[in-house]
Amino acid sequence: MTEMLKGTLDGIVLAILATQPAYGYEITARLRLSGFPDIAEGTVYALLVRAERRGLVRVQKVPSDKGPPRKVYALNARGRKYLDEFWKSWSFLVERLEQLREESTAPCSSPSSSPR
Repeated sequence: MTEMLKGTLDGIVLAILATQPAYGYEITARLRLSGFPDIAEGTVYALLVRAERRGLVRVQKVPSDKGPPRKVYALNARGRKYLDEFWKSWSFLVERLEQLREESTAPCSSPSSSPR
């Protein structure tokens, strides 16, 4: 499952930020609550740095009572466009996978229909 998530984690994190701005630990906690318990904080922070470099998020430093200021990330217009494309690609992939699953689990109608 972890390998499958690698290609989609950028979109998942941006989807979380589409609902509300958050800092790294909040995003990790939301991922865990959403059924992704094995995603490490370091992985999320690396994704956030990459999203910031790519111009997909807006970053604001907010004072913290427990140390240095926190970076709060919010989706910007470019990030929203990226997320829209992510969902289009995801929908296409889901449709094709579902089609393959249905074909692979359908009973064969006759021996002549099987490949030789």
